[in-house]
Amino acid sequence: MALDSETRWRLARRAKAEKAEDAKGETVIRAARESDLGQVLEIYNYYVKNSVVTFDVEQLKLSDWAEKFSWLKSLDMPFLVAESPSGQILGFAYVAPWRQKAAYRRTVEDSIYLRPAAIGKRLGSKLMEALIEQSKKAGVKEIVAVISDKGAETSIALHEAYGFVSQGHLAKVGYKFGRWLGTVLLQKSL
Repeated sequence: MALDSETRWRLARRAKAEKAEDAKGETVIRAARESDLGQVLEIYNYYVKNSVVTFDVEQLKLSDWAEKFSWLKSLDMPFLVAESPSGQILGFAYVAPWRQKAAYRRTVEDSIYLRPAAIGKRLGSKLMEALIEQSKKAGVKEIVAVISDKGAETSIALHEAYGFVSQGHLAKVGYKFGRWLGTVLLQKSL
């Protein structure tokens, strides 16, 4: 079957674009560095201002994230980022102690946030897989997810896809944007 010149050029352009895309490489999941925190702050503050997936009502500062990063590092807790081939941080994930009492030391709460433009590209899944693996290596036995009961259905679905089991619902425990919000509690044993 002979192709007309326009079709041949279209196919050639598509092949060239696909080759260029392949040359760019893939997003890498890696341990966060202090130099990533500016982009982590940008991603997180977007959700503070525009959603109920975090119950923070005031934007955080870089010093807040630097303190958290240092604290988690001192505890050997995983803090991961998804980095594009161009060096942009597309998302991040970490675990932090569930409670401060010593008996809880092997139980953590997870957090995963994606840059809005990165949603729908399976980066949440990649971060979750790596976070679970790194948590096991850190000696974690239980991961708890505390997720808003409004506007976070994809987060609940992500956690359930990785074996998190519903443990309950707390109604009206947070107030943001002029309305009461609850939380869904999920848990995964490692």
